Amino acid sequence: MATIRRRRTLAPGNREEGDGFGEGEVPYVRALLEPCFVGGGMTRSALFRSLAGALGAVSLVAACGGGGGTTSETLAADQTLRFAIIDYPTSLDPAHVDSAVDITFLSEVFTGLYKFDNNLKIISDGTTGMPDISADGKTWTFKLRKDMQFSNGDKITAKDWIWSWTRTLRLNDAYASNLYAITGAQDVSDGKTKTISGLSAPDDYTLVAKLDAPAGYWLTQLAMPTASEVLDQKVIEAAGDEHWTEKAETYIGSGPFKVSAYSAKESIDFEAVKNWWGGDTGKITKVHTDFHVDAATQVKKFESGGYDLQGMANSPAGPDDVLRYKNDPTKSKLLTIYPGARSTAVGFNFVTGPFAAKPGAKPGDPTNSGSSTSDPGLDGRRAFSMAIDRNQLADIACAHAITCQPAFGGPIVKGFKGYLGDNGDPYAKFDAKAAKDLYKKWDPDGSKVKNLEYRYNTSPSNDKRAQNLQAQWKENLGIDVKLVPSDFPTLQRDRKKKIVILGRESWGIDYDHPQDWFDNLFNCAQAPIGRGNDEAYCNPDQDAITNAANAKPVEQAVPDYVKAQKMLVNNVVWMTIDYGTQPYLVQPYVRGAGYNGLYDYGWQGIKLLQH
Repeated sequence: MATIRRRRTLAPGNREEGDGFGEGEVPYVRALLEPCFVGGGMTRSALFRSLAGALGAVSLVAACGGGGGTTSETLAADQTLRFAIIDYPTSLDPAHVDSAVDITFLSEVFTGLYKFDNNLKIISDGTTGMPDISADGKTWTFKLRKDMQFSNGDKITAKDWIWSWTRTLRLNDAYASNLYAITGAQDVSDGKTKTISGLSAPDDYTLVAKLDAPAGYWLTQLAMPTASEVLDQKVIEAAGDEHWTEKAETYIGSGPFKVSAYSAKESIDFEAVKNWWGGDTGKITKVHTDFHVDAATQVKKFESGGYDLQGMANSPAGPDDVLRYKNDPTKSKLLTIYPGARSTAVGFNFVTGPFAAKPGAKPGDPTNSGSSTSDPGLDGRRAFSMAIDRNQLADIACAHAITCQPAFGGPIVKGFKGYLGDNGDPYAKFDAKAAKDLYKKWDPDGSKVKNLEYRYNTSPSNDKRAQNLQAQWKENLGIDVKLVPSDFPTLQRDRKKKIVILGRESWGIDYDHPQDWFDNLFNCAQAPIGRGNDEAYCNPDQDAITNAANAKPVEQAVPDYVKAQKMLVNNVVWMTIDYGTQPYLVQPYVRGAGYNGLYDYGWQGIKLLQH
């Protein structure tokens, strides 16, 4: 999934409200926010007072940078926001979204029943209020706004939501699982039926969803700008189900912005929707985004005034530039480093190649064991993980651990529900001797790792990570691993084909609930279609624990998710290497841009001052 995932990503992954940092996590937050105190930003005491009322980990946004020395509030005549992204969007179709890059754009063009504000609070979007939920938690009734319409003027009714959600399930891509709580949803995804039995529209502005079981996390899934967005059936069917996103005139949404020009390999332009049904679209009138611009080039153009900000849509500056800005008293005023909810890891293929738990198994078949006697790849996975000094990697790849933090507590990021705790992952501990001994036992003649490749999507940070992984595997295990960089869509295609034996994984959580990790990344039901579960790992015992936990209030469920995550780290499904942060460079005349730990701030709140 996306450098998002979030996953994703993005996505990705992809992302919900948190319940706050514990006392033991405050030093981590302080370390992440330390760059904000450089070059005339807020004082430490002022900043931490400002954080006291924050929603939680993902809401701890640095209140510095991006403002510079400009004090005038006179608006610039040209309110066109300009920035670039490192990759191309994976998809501009909400049913196919798979990365944080995609989500940045979708959140501005489309409408869901609910959405997250900049503080990650869930607020109504296409509804008049929160859902009416039955006493047993299985029937959800949504009252829709009657003034909603698409950017072409077409009215929106409950039937549009039913058609859109049915299409999402039929296409059955990365975030279709956000709708699986509805009775009959998976039957549509599996091709068994064409209609969602649990979804109905008693009238044009009432939508009723019947669920298979109580799902307290579902409201937050609905707030994500992905699978649950409403689409214009008439436009999509006329333009073609797989082609409607290719032209500005057929890329129709219902959000505050619409596409005005689009070149799939070059750029995309947006403009605010006139007389938008939702009200004020803000001060920004146009947005221009260049595609496939490497981070170093982005920073140079930012410095020459060509871009208003750098870092949006999961396209941060490289470690060298971040360090250069942090250490410059003037440039540091333009830099803000936000806490991020992303884990980066190395994933192992569980059905093909030397690390496979059950070579030749079909994706979706059980592959777990937790024992090297029945899992021929286990010792190899453990050796590769223990051979990596994560402190060294973060120091080299992340500007002396500024743009990421070394990970020792499993996939779920520190500061979020389900985190295993510092040193909670026993195979994240660096032990070169133990790793070498384990490797030699597993592959005494080196035949298993001959011609081994590490595949990843290229960026300055990812390149440095890959190069350091390669160097450490060589030094500590005596193994030559070939690096195979690509763009993100290519890596995603290779994952789905199951040809990635050893590859980069990354997941930016969609919301602060462990369910988001397990159901999107490690659940057996995901493996057959190569979506989310890139490793084709399948552990029915783990699924039984998490499925039961999903029905509980999160406070009661966390111990179960921790137990399930210990199974993951014992099997070394992911060798998690670092937890992310999000650097932003913002011109001094830009107001309202930023990041909340999961998403970029909405364009409606951004404005450009005279400069």
